[in-house]
Amino acid sequence: QRRVYRTTTHVPRELGQIMDSETFEKSRLYQLDKSTFSFWSGLYSEVEGTMILLCGGIPFLWNLSGQISGRAGFGPEYEIVQSLVFLLLATLFSAVTGLPWSLYNTFVIEEKHGFNQQTLGFFFKDAIKKFIVTQCILLPVTSLLLYIIKIGGDYFFIYAWLFTLVVSLVLVTIYADYIAPLFDKFIPLPEGELKQQIETMAKSIDFPLTKVYVVEGSKRSSHSNAYFYGFFKNKRIVLFDTLLEDYSALNKEAAEGEDGENEETKSKTKNKKQGCKNEEVLAVLGHELGHWKLGHTVKNIIISQMNSFLCFFLFAVLIGRKELFAAFGFYDTQPTLIGLMIIFQFIFSPYNEVLSFCLTVLSRQFEFQADAFAKELGKAKDLYSALIKLNKDNLGFPVSDWIFSMWHYSHPPLLERLQALKDAKQE
Repeated sequence: QRRVYRTTTHVPRELGQIMDSETFEKSRLYQLDKSTFSFWSGLYSEVEGTMILLCGGIPFLWNLSGQISGRAGFGPEYEIVQSLVFLLLATLFSAVTGLPWSLYNTFVIEEKHGFNQQTLGFFFKDAIKKFIVTQCILLPVTSLLLYIIKIGGDYFFIYAWLFTLVVSLVLVTIYADYIAPLFDKFIPLPEGELKQQIETMAKSIDFPLTKVYVVEGSKRSSHSNAYFYGFFKNKRIVLFDTLLEDYSALNKEAAEGEDGENEETKSKTKNKKQGCKNEEVLAVLGHELGHWKLGHTVKNIIISQMNSFLCFFLFAVLIGRKELFAAFGFYDTQPTLIGLMIIFQFIFSPYNEVLSFCLTVLSRQFEFQADAFAKELGKAKDLYSALIKLNKDNLGFPVSDWIFSMWHYSHPPLLERLQALKDAKQE
């Protein structure tokens, strides 16, 4: 794929009508930089993980956690307390070692290509807030899970699975209402033509829409997105302001540049037109609602829970094997949390890769089906133009190595999606 980025320097003939050479070159350089960063950060992650295993980092951190909890008056019999200290230290270590990579990605790569909208202060405030929120969720959930495993008897894996199912459903339910607003500002989409059109489209397919929000994603990044959430009769749609031509902060900057007298400002902003027109936004939402109407969301939940149940069952089979713990440096103790880490993170690693590939293949199929659904709504022409605009706004590179694409892309390549829409568009 890197060879594709390096050598494909001219717009291919089939892209000539949909992408100009300037945008093509910008997207090529952006993806090349991202690829380089991904390689080095991935290599560091592999080296770090290998060194932790070879140098006994996991048993060291476990013993350190025991010492800390012991000083607080909790002896070895308080395994759950020691587990929570271990988890806190492990996530803190991960956050600290990952910070330089996150800083570089945000303030070098994303900044260089015009996507980053954050200040350094905002970045650190955001990172600290994320860490605290994560701990507030992770530590109580983990303690309850360990307790259930301890007292669950021979069929603890069933109770553990049911517990994680409930937790995941609760988190999905409360995320957009209580967690996401801690990081971004959500405002109701004002009354107007776009809101009426969204409500009309939702009603036409019996989508139980209750609210439409616009989120100020432009404070963090100029990448665009849209999604829906909620269970049963309480569905809500969220649109990033960067998706909407009328709300994009970049477009407002461009307008100010055009009104001003500073030629330098004009040159910087004239090419920053971003987002989609109302008809194109409706087409994108038609695609997203297609995922709901065709049951893709439910199917993904069912697959996820079947996999979760299988993993807990295999965990129950393997947890009693002392040689697994010994292989990771635990010769005298078999802590439940360490067992979860060994089995889920390491033993299941090859299986997870195969599963990930199968889900990627399924996801691409779902994307084609959702595009076809939008086509049935009469949105083919608008979705066609929206996909081109979104690809341009996000600097997506439309040329890919087929093996790389097959393994990594959860969404079909742009040309394949446009080709599927082309006939209906022409009609």
